[in-house]
Amino acid sequence: MELRGPEAWGPPVNDDEARTVLNEALDAGINLIDTSPDYGVAEEHIGRWISHRRDEFVLVGKCGCPVTGGDPAHVYTRANVRACVERSLRRMRTDHLDVLMVHLSPSVAVMEAEDTVAEMRALQDEGAIRFTGMSGELPHLPDHLAMGVFDVFLLPYSALDRSHEEFAGAAAVAGAGTIARGSVARSLVPPPEAVPEPIRRPLADRHARLAAARLDELADGAPVTELLLRYILGRPELHSLIVGSAQAAHLRANITAATKGPLPPDVHNAVHDRLHPE
Repeated sequence: MELRGPEAWGPPVNDDEARTVLNEALDAGINLIDTSPDYGVAEEHIGRWISHRRDEFVLVGKCGCPVTGGDPAHVYTRANVRACVERSLRRMRTDHLDVLMVHLSPSVAVMEAEDTVAEMRALQDEGAIRFTGMSGELPHLPDHLAMGVFDVFLLPYSALDRSHEEFAGAAAVAGAGTIARGSVARSLVPPPEAVPEPIRRPLADRHARLAAARLDELADGAPVTELLLRYILGRPELHSLIVGSAQAAHLRANITAATKGPLPPDVHNAVHDRLHPE
């Protein structure tokens, strides 16, 4: 699952909601939690409410994020990578991250110039992180894979947006872990006007396509979110899926859907055909 907070896209998460969602997730057997310094106070919530259960989950963090207020720019220098990790460890009250991902898909040239990977390796040698990863997008992801240094890739993938499908397959064949993000809610809710136009437009287009597909006719009374989530569970090139949950009711609905497993092949194919009628 993914936890965000104020300063990130989505509703604010108060202490009671965060405590309930995080602990119910672990109680239900969810064992991967993805977060970032960019996600408001999410790291503090993790540290406050579930650090005593640290051995029950894989913790995925990010680096390259701003560590001082007022500057939104991402920087991939050795100093900033280390500062990100040290602050995240303090906030989440842990001595290590299971996976440290480079955030926002910088080019190989940028990372080589800044010695990004060298610092990740140093942190790995010190035991502060266990595995390295890239939270990325096309066009840079194939170059990231070719570097041969990342253990895990976090990438956008949904029933509507399959643009990263070929890469996910290539990464899986190469032995890397693949985690899908943006698979459910971002297609269901129209993006707020405050979202920057380059991001908002494709999201708005996907929302319109989803509405036109009338997937409710295939859902047999279940929420469309269930169809979208179970569609992803049927993709063999994807090893895990993160779904943002800010409310306990949403978390429970997602867990109920996930426990049903992948869609039957005929329904999976019907969802595909409606969303991709070419």
